[in-house]
Amino acid sequence: MERREEQPGATGAGAAPALDFTVENVEKALHQLYYDPNIENKNLAQKWLMQAQVSPQAWHFSWQLLQPDKVPEIQYFGASALHIKISRYWSDIPTDQYESLKAQLFTQITHFASGSKIVLTRLCVALASLALSMMPDAWPCAVADMVRLFQAEDSPVDGQGRCLALLELLTVLPEEFQTSRLPQYRKGLVRASLAVECGAVFPLLEQLLQQPSSPSCVRQKVLKCFSSWVQLEVPLQDCEALIQAAFAALQDSELFDSSVEAIVNAISQPDAQRYVNTLLKLIPLVLGLQDQLRQAVQNGDMETSHGICRIAVALGENHSRALLDQVEHWQSFLALVNMIMFCTGIPGHYPVNETTSSLTLTFWYTLQDDILSFEAEKQAVYQQVYRPVYFQLVDVLLHKAQFPSDEEYGFWSSDEKEQFRIYRVDISDTLMYVYEMLGAELLSNLYDKLGRLLTSSEEPYSWQHTEALLYGFQSIAETIDVNYSDVVPGLIGLIPRISISNVQLADTVMFTIGALSEWLADHPVMINSVLPLVLHALGNPELSVSSVSTLKKICRECKYDLPPYAANIVAVSQDVLMKQIHKTSQCMWLMQALGFLLSALQVEEILKNLHSLISPYIQQLEKLAEEIPNPSNKLAIVHILGLLSNLFTTLDVSHHEDDHEGPELRKLPVPQGPNPAVCAIFEKSVKTLLDDFAPMVPQLCEMLGRMYSTIPQASALDLTRQLVHIFAHEPAHFPPIEALFLLVTSVTLTLFQQGPRDHPDIVDSFMQLLAQALKRKPDLFLCERLDVKAVFQCAVLALKFPEAPTVKASCGFFTELLPRCGEVEPVGKVVQEDGRMLLIAVLEAIGGQASRSLMDCFADILFALNKHCFSLLSMWIKEALQPPGFPSARLSPEQKDTFSQQILRERVNKRRVKEMVKEFTLLCRGLHGTDYTADY
Repeated sequence: MERREEQPGATGAGAAPALDFTVENVEKALHQLYYDPNIENKNLAQKWLMQAQVSPQAWHFSWQLLQPDKVPEIQYFGASALHIKISRYWSDIPTDQYESLKAQLFTQITHFASGSKIVLTRLCVALASLALSMMPDAWPCAVADMVRLFQAEDSPVDGQGRCLALLELLTVLPEEFQTSRLPQYRKGLVRASLAVECGAVFPLLEQLLQQPSSPSCVRQKVLKCFSSWVQLEVPLQDCEALIQAAFAALQDSELFDSSVEAIVNAISQPDAQRYVNTLLKLIPLVLGLQDQLRQAVQNGDMETSHGICRIAVALGENHSRALLDQVEHWQSFLALVNMIMFCTGIPGHYPVNETTSSLTLTFWYTLQDDILSFEAEKQAVYQQVYRPVYFQLVDVLLHKAQFPSDEEYGFWSSDEKEQFRIYRVDISDTLMYVYEMLGAELLSNLYDKLGRLLTSSEEPYSWQHTEALLYGFQSIAETIDVNYSDVVPGLIGLIPRISISNVQLADTVMFTIGALSEWLADHPVMINSVLPLVLHALGNPELSVSSVSTLKKICRECKYDLPPYAANIVAVSQDVLMKQIHKTSQCMWLMQALGFLLSALQVEEILKNLHSLISPYIQQLEKLAEEIPNPSNKLAIVHILGLLSNLFTTLDVSHHEDDHEGPELRKLPVPQGPNPAVCAIFEKSVKTLLDDFAPMVPQLCEMLGRMYSTIPQASALDLTRQLVHIFAHEPAHFPPIEALFLLVTSVTLTLFQQGPRDHPDIVDSFMQLLAQALKRKPDLFLCERLDVKAVFQCAVLALKFPEAPTVKASCGFFTELLPRCGEVEPVGKVVQEDGRMLLIAVLEAIGGQASRSLMDCFADILFALNKHCFSLLSMWIKEALQPPGFPSARLSPEQKDTFSQQILRERVNKRRVKEMVKEFTLLCRGLHGTDYTADY
């Protein structure tokens, strides 16, 4: 390519003079980037190299950097610069130079066919970009030409090298199309052209895959190439031969992973459901994998069982409706369903012995939805076939939900225990969903099993089996109205017979009683059967969450039936509060429970109980007030004020107003100086009174503004958030709330300028306030006085805080902000201008700067960017990942390319994006494939 004028404004790095993008200076800057220990010099070099890549001189130095005597890192930079010039500055290239550029790239690819693989890939991406820009008019048979040129016998490169280079080129072509910046009208033309060009690709792939002489490396590349092309929504019937060949390749352990990926991608394309005949041909192929699956399970080969399960689920989940429609083939589809059932019930405990069963849960939702969507007659037929299957599913899920032995569970890591907890929640959600199909018979089924288990004298039952059955009950009772169920009285009668010798079982007993609290309110005679169990559990710190939350539910739902038990409940609660058995949050819940309980008593009884309940705390406050202020007594004071505010949050005596006139409410004086407890009490009041608090909104907004301006505190922001949530949508209250929002934002932005690192709690609450504002009243971001750009930049800064809650809150802000790009003009503008900065911060975090426990939060931001700012993200992510060593020196360019392509392709399934980010962060940290991965 010919040289152009230098671009103005470029800066030098180290020894490289400004505005002088020569080969020598590029090499010096690359050396500085890779080997200079000084981070500032590295950053300067990186910035300078990014400018070099987009400069007109890149056309000149790129080819020189590809010389055979250069090291691969330098050659890679040259190939990347060519790709950037072709993909982003295509309009700069004169049409009479297209052919020479194409020829040069072919020549270079031929040279590197036996050289560095990362450079070869980059050159292939550059040629792919050129082909996409020329198709279909300037290069009508691009793919066929590529195949012909690489098959030429006069090439100096050996046949296998040429074959692998061609396959690499054919693999990256569809991937480059997916992420290309082609205008929409061009994309349609190019997609149609590529669909025609399939005819030049698939026969070659079939030949190479079925040829006995093809080496394993070639066959693996063929499968990856096929996997890439099917994502262009190639008609499934055109893929039949290759899919069958991929099924055959599953028997080769070296090709297994690539085969699975190719089959799953082919089956999962949205258009595939149109090709029912091909789908029906696939069922026997999938069923034919059952022996291999059982063998893998027997041998503990988790990778193979996982891969086969993915294939079965992909066919069942994506096409259950289309296959159910083929009524005459109901038996073969039922066999596939039973195969997936085997995968759901795969032996071993998730996630330690197996990770496969969780893949299947969404399938059962999909199948049920499809069955229940049929007209009555067809639905009745399928209900007859599938009700027994779903009863079997309940048994399988409850078996999978069982805890391991105490000894085994003791060896599990905290991450494994957390994954198992989430897995049980997923099972609980599935059981709740299945209730729609099975109805009351499901509860009867569970009750019969539990009854037999608890009354059988033949053999001792395991606590795990009992716990799982109760967990099934709890899952359904939490969300389904069981008030008319005829089995609940029997269940309440069985609960006291359970021999509770284990914390997990005791927890589930508590949560089950809590889930039945509404039923107890309708059947108060049964309260006495379970209340003693709950009060006894209150004294066990290991049952803190379950026992306190259950007592709170009972006190809320059954308060008018509790007066006979009130004295006992208050006495036990006082005892555990004084003994400090529970953590702060459970103490607050317990006070709320007592508030509900006392609300139902006569006024004299309320006052008597309040006196005994509150007096000790008032005495403690008096004593603390006399002490010299210090952090310890400050915590104690805040704790006591929190207990009192929680008690009064739920203590509602409004039903006594007719028979007992209390003193008039006086306007309380505002304490001097900001006090978090004041904000907390107002926050509880706002939450409790809701609209009844409306007359106080203007005065409270004014008071909050003064408090926050004096000394900024997180509690003031939390109260502001509540006001925004409850009142901002009402026109009458919007002006004072908008004024308060602008004031606290201005004060907080000033805090950021002074250095926010000492106030992570304020930053955390500020981010939550911003997210609430966007969710509840995005108009707050339309105000001219709000510096949206400064807010955005502060939130990016907050992503780099070491405190996990602050980072989570910042991520939450961005996941609320990004969907508003189109509707809120200032938000769209700032994302356009500064979104790249956000992406870099996210990539830095994934690259190793943030805790691995936060990766789901950063994945949410990537998902939101991809969903709402796709064209910007596709441009930014390529640029951001371009510099070598970013976001981690451990990554190869190919790994970065794969990650960016995966992210840009996934705009629907958030869970898959989270999996991609987790995988990528392990690569960045050098942990992929190590023992650490097991804890992730």
